Amino acid sequence: MSKFDSDRPESIERCLDAGVDTLLLPNIDVESIPRVLSMMEKWPGVCHGMMGLHPCHVDGDFEGALSVIKNQLDNPPNGKSFIAVGEIGMDLYWDKTYIEQQKLAFIEQCSWAKERNLPIVIHVRDSWEELFETMDKVNDDELYGVFHCFTGGQKEATRALEYGGFLLGIGGVCTYKNGGLDKVLPGVGLENLVLETDSPYLSPVPFRGKRNESSYVRHVADRVAEILNLTTEEVAQVTTENSVNLFKL
Repeated sequence: MSKFDSDRPESIERCLDAGVDTLLLPNIDVESIPRVLSMMEKWPGVCHGMMGLHPCHVDGDFEGALSVIKNQLDNPPNGKSFIAVGEIGMDLYWDKTYIEQQKLAFIEQCSWAKERNLPIVIHVRDSWEELFETMDKVNDDELYGVFHCFTGGQKEATRALEYGGFLLGIGGVCTYKNGGLDKVLPGVGLENLVLETDSPYLSPVPFRGKRNESSYVRHVADRVAEILNLTTEEVAQVTTENSVNLFKL
């Protein structure tokens, strides 16, 4: 979120002008908590926060970070509540040093979600087998959420949806020529999707390579509609309903 420090109000205004009136804010680590809280306070009804420890920020002291984040989860700003436990998961792209700690952190945060009847927002990168192995240990009727920024293939999509309570989050990668999602989405079904941006990363075409922002989600909707041979309005309606139901908005 620091990438928006210079123009955060303007970027939110662009979202509202584009018809994007609800922004979901994943937490990353202890240091990101103040920004999440600040946006919830400044833009009530628009910015909805989550609490979680991102796998890329799991290290040897992850238990201390989890303690701080859990305390914040149970003490939201006055009159507000957190909508999910996230962003959590597993990431072995940069470093495999803390793989076991990532598993433990994921399991712990899944338990938070179950205890509070909150969805989880799952990040997974270069770690599908490890993530599924861990999910198999914790999944039950009380666990639900979204596989955020889904970039897997048909095998991963099928297995993710077999858990029963999960949707796939589709972002800018679906607009990339070699992104591969054009081959996956027809077999998934619109009822299993939500749209997202993963801002400030993974900007959709025609903004690829530039800072992403939530107002660009329209381009994701356009591409999903093209892939599924639907109208953008149909895609927007169903995926918005999916998001509202998942996050109890």
